[in-house]
Amino acid sequence: MIATRAAYGRALLDLGARNPNVVVLDADLSKSTMTFEFAKRFPERFIQMGIAEQDLMGTAAGIATTGKIAFASTFAIFATGRAFEQVRNGICYPGLNVKICATHAGLTVGEDGASHQSIEDIALMRAVPKMTVVVPSDAVQTAWAVNTAAATDGPFYIRLGRAPSPAIYQPDHEFHLGKAERLRDGRDVTLIACGYMTPRALAAADLLAGRGISARVIDMATIKPLDEAAVAEAAAETGAIVTVEEHSIIGGLGGAVCECVCNSVPVPVVRVGVRDMFGKSGKPEALLSHFGLTAEDIASAAQAAVTRSHR
Repeated sequence: MIATRAAYGRALLDLGARNPNVVVLDADLSKSTMTFEFAKRFPERFIQMGIAEQDLMGTAAGIATTGKIAFASTFAIFATGRAFEQVRNGICYPGLNVKICATHAGLTVGEDGASHQSIEDIALMRAVPKMTVVVPSDAVQTAWAVNTAAATDGPFYIRLGRAPSPAIYQPDHEFHLGKAERLRDGRDVTLIACGYMTPRALAAADLLAGRGISARVIDMATIKPLDEAAVAEAAAETGAIVTVEEHSIIGGLGGAVCECVCNSVPVPVVRVGVRDMFGKSGKPEALLSHFGLTAEDIASAAQAAVTRSHR
């Protein structure tokens, strides 16, 4: 078990040793975003901006114009909410090479409460032109996302979690930007998940198997650009889809999948996520239960989707 924010810190340290063009910026959260190890190893390539996310994004944009690869790190709520205008106009409009790595996303920030639980960030970032949006599910995928972002010109948003997550992938697994990972085959319904919720989608598939329902499970780490071919194929072959995310059901993974399905193979889609409300303070697992994001909740949603399927 390792949090994707911890995997980010490790990947950044390794990347920094291989690529002298990498510059890291942080907003006085270095021990939480896990950039402090990079700061100790490469102090000449680390900038502590203080509690000033707008300046963080503006400075990252300026650094990117010099040919450097800027990694801007802070909590998701501040990266996407407080600094939205700087991200939109200062980074994405000119298409600068800034990688926004946002930790503490979603409900599993836990006791920090609704003010720090970013459940709208995917919607905000995928709406901005030129932005690539990636939500890794485990440590291996996080390392791939960091290295891919560094090797790909243009702005990236990488969404990372605070709570530890189980390993899904082997270290030698090959990922491809914009391509979904099919983790399990199935014929009756498809569960499309991302990030912290992917292991729960797998657990839901186990529950469904015990009830005679065969569920395909897809890890949609790249939410923008979405793997539309994988979504259309799942819709055509299984007849129903359930999206699973630690985010509002409005504008995130569920929204992206619904847009795709409407344009390709219309089938019932049930979105599992935070309904139109703010979070609460509490233990992460208690919050997931309160907001209907357990494996049992996902399985129930899948059963409802299968019932609505016209196959």
